[in-house]
Amino acid sequence: MNVAAPSDLGPAARRIEPPAWMTAPGSRRLFAVFGQQPMLFVGGCVRDALLGLRPADIDLASAMLPEAVIALLKRAGIKALPTGIAHGTVTALLPPEQFEITTLRRDVATDGRHAEVAFGTDWRVDAERRDFTINALYADASGAVFDPVGGLADLAAQRVRFIGDAAARVAEDYLRVLRFFRFHARFGGPEPDAAALDACGAAANKLGRLSGERVRDELLKILALPRAAEALSLMQQSGVLAAILPGHRFDRARFERLMALSEDIWLRLVALLPQDSAQGDATAAIGSLKLSRAQQLRVETLSAPPPFDWAALADAKRQPDLFYAQGAEYCRDQAILLALDDAPRRAALPAILAAAQTWRRPVFPLRGSDLLKHGLPPGPNISLLLKELEAWWREGGFSANRETCLTELRERVRFEEMDASAAATGEGGAPPITG
Repeated sequence: MNVAAPSDLGPAARRIEPPAWMTAPGSRRLFAVFGQQPMLFVGGCVRDALLGLRPADIDLASAMLPEAVIALLKRAGIKALPTGIAHGTVTALLPPEQFEITTLRRDVATDGRHAEVAFGTDWRVDAERRDFTINALYADASGAVFDPVGGLADLAAQRVRFIGDAAARVAEDYLRVLRFFRFHARFGGPEPDAAALDACGAAANKLGRLSGERVRDELLKILALPRAAEALSLMQQSGVLAAILPGHRFDRARFERLMALSEDIWLRLVALLPQDSAQGDATAAIGSLKLSRAQQLRVETLSAPPPFDWAALADAKRQPDLFYAQGAEYCRDQAILLALDDAPRRAALPAILAAAQTWRRPVFPLRGSDLLKHGLPPGPNISLLLKELEAWWREGGFSANRETCLTELRERVRFEEMDASAAATGEGGAPPITG
């Protein structure tokens, strides 16, 4: 069911053919439940619908208070989660979709990190407190689009522009600095909005007030973009990159070479980190980003000097053993990093990457239980002999099957028994081998 749009948004500026998600059963049911209470799609999902993209999230705006939204959903048998109720957001679960419904808001106080909000009923005020014009678009279920701050023109012009005064919008939440570079790299044209870029540069020295987690999340999203090199270049020019990664190492041509070789965001992050104490401490740089333990370990491992030389990596005969010892993915990543600044190595890189891609780790056929079955007593000697056998198997190019490995095991056990017998009798050597 559709009702008249709020009058303070003005008439519909455009109509689009509603995409499938907008008219799906979950969406229709949600609008039916709200009945005569105005509710509109808002923000990124409307922007993406205009661009023919599938949105990552489906957000809606309503003038109802969050507690009333929860009560309404529960009466209709729809599961409601108070995911951000302090800021007016309730998540409605209508599998396979989920919808974030946020009450109209106005800012009461901001400090560059957090906003104190009050709930309201004014749709235009709600629009004007948002960050970019292209994120302040509203639409009803029929595809009528409402544009209170000029987002449609900016979307058509590929212009990412702050709503109203750019410096004021940035001062409300300094994370908007990083969001600007991310959104420009996604939706902007060749030239960034000058006022937005100036405001972001002027606020670079305020980014230290943000939590490492918020900075990390935005930086990783930027690194994943097809235009990441362009975004990082603008961030470097404006002083923003130095503010979040002191001592960073960014060379656009070098970074673009890396992008052509890999989409891995961790490799891209490593390429930005300082490599020596003169540039800055890489450990301190990644520590400030509050990575998870697994993420930090991956970055630190990639940042460390490789435990093998290029000659071994480029030798097709030595590659399998290196892949087995170090892991094919790790060897691939190190090969990319080692080749970034060396043209001859880059020429050899495709063969290395292809080998790493197709290599499958072989499984050593023996276990400790096999040694026990052949009469060896439990203890450290089991592990030592197993490692010796595995080294013999590796030296043979992993070709020995289980039966061949067992034959080698029996020979080694036999010789050990002979040596033990000779030591017990005082003889100088092992007795002759008989059938």
